[in-house]
Amino acid sequence: MNITELNPKNVWGHFYSLTQIPRPSKKEEKAVKFLENFGKSLGLETIKDELGNIIIRKPATPGMENRKGIIFQAHIDMVPQKNSDKVHDFEKDPIIPQIIDGWVYATGTTLGADNGLGVAVAMAVLESKDLAHGPVEMLVTVDEEAGMNGARGLKSGLLKGDILINLDSEDEGELYVGCAGGLDATVVFKYKEENVPTGYEGYELKITGMKGGHSGMDIILGRGNANKSMVRILLPLMEKAGAKLVCIEGGSLRNAIPREAFATLAIPAGKVGEAKAIVAKEAADIKSELAVQDPGVNVVLDKVANPAKAIEDKVALNMVKAVYACPNGVERMSDAMPGLVETSNNLAIVKSDNGEICISCLLRSSVDPAKDILGEAIRSVFDLAGAKTTLSGGYPGWKPNVDSDILKVMKKVYKDMYGKEPEVKAIHAGLECGILGAPYPNWDMISCGPTIRSPHSPDERVDIETVAKWWNYVVEVLKNAPVK
Repeated sequence: MNITELNPKNVWGHFYSLTQIPRPSKKEEKAVKFLENFGKSLGLETIKDELGNIIIRKPATPGMENRKGIIFQAHIDMVPQKNSDKVHDFEKDPIIPQIIDGWVYATGTTLGADNGLGVAVAMAVLESKDLAHGPVEMLVTVDEEAGMNGARGLKSGLLKGDILINLDSEDEGELYVGCAGGLDATVVFKYKEENVPTGYEGYELKITGMKGGHSGMDIILGRGNANKSMVRILLPLMEKAGAKLVCIEGGSLRNAIPREAFATLAIPAGKVGEAKAIVAKEAADIKSELAVQDPGVNVVLDKVANPAKAIEDKVALNMVKAVYACPNGVERMSDAMPGLVETSNNLAIVKSDNGEICISCLLRSSVDPAKDILGEAIRSVFDLAGAKTTLSGGYPGWKPNVDSDILKVMKKVYKDMYGKEPEVKAIHAGLECGILGAPYPNWDMISCGPTIRSPHSPDERVDIETVAKWWNYVVEVLKNAPVK
């Protein structure tokens, strides 16, 4: 069964079209052009700004002209993650959706439901001929997953609506009214290569099989971080077995919990047995600790060609110790909203290349000072180890407005439709609302979506039934939009 046969067919049809267009962050040109052509084909006012953000404007239907204008907002880019054994070029190849037990998955890659389904719902509203609604605009931003740069560059005065409905949250039946802000920490160790002495053998240490996931939504789940597990094994290998680090690569995206890490080592021939024993012990401990949250973790030490060069010992050891010491995961839970993560860090990427070891972290917090304090703690750790740390790309959180008009409408509509109150929450992830509210401080904002699990990982999937519930809900919200 093709996903275009699922209901609502208009939403799934648009989503399928998006799966066929490569759209990783910073490479969304074809998808942007697709949306631009879509708006023009409907005869609607269509604007592309200088960054590639798309705005499409549709007038109110007869009798609804007195309603406040609603802006449906989503982002066009997707996170490009795949399993190591999957051959896929995210800049050229389409996503291949499949239906399994009531869920839509991709095939060994991320699905792009985050946030392709949000775009698809907005497209379905724009093309509809039988929905009652006030003035409607679609705002689709670019480069959200790599720093929210489309939202950052959006200029004031382009949009006319009063209400922004962000379509990028991931639990049907929940309304989000606040989110965390973020901050990037970029660390650079510079190194020289040294000759590997004779009598050393080459080995590759591989950590695979972790689930990874969204560094905001999934950070509370206690899943393994491949970079932290890697240095946990490397430290005793270097200090006890005399191993030299040739190269290292773990993680690939700042907002995805790293699932895999790889390191090439030079190990003294006489210490190989001891090195294998260290790896076996640490691997057993890691598997035991992650047995519930990451049961698929796998640690392997394989023989490879003997390397001629290695990273100088002092820098390699300092880097390993600093990564070992760097805060990772949940730093603090919220006092204001029980069960919500307040502050966290994702030690996302560790990669050596061309004389530099680059480390990337994404910090999140709903309390701006807490985010800054954690950033300084991370900078302090790496500065003491001899690296240069840059804190950049900070963006604000989104403060809840409990008196919101659209919140009142959406709560009532949901209860009328489904017989229960929706949950009203804040989210430990970076929705674009916090940034978009700066040039448009008058906006009344809220976020909703279908149920999506494991975004930013190849296990990403969307619950089919919730897409239909969400679409029907959006339709009723439009009918009941607040009066101006």
